[in-house]
Amino acid sequence: MKFETLMLRGLFIACLAVCGLIFGAMLTTTPPATQFAASNRLGTILLAAPSSCALPPDGVVCPLPRG
Repeated sequence: MKFETLMLRGLFIACLAVCGLIFGAMLTTTPPATQFAASNRLGTILLAAPSSCALPPDGVVCPLPRG
């Protein structure tokens, strides 16, 4: 068997293995939205919320909080 053929077969097997691992990971993971809905705790939802303010429509400055 030629060296090039052996290298191509090895590359093909490695690519199939990587694709299989990625596909398996996509099937077994749970999306974060489902995890938050299943936990139903306020603390979990608040931790996922952004801590910084949303930009106003002009997008230039973020208003300072009153304190």
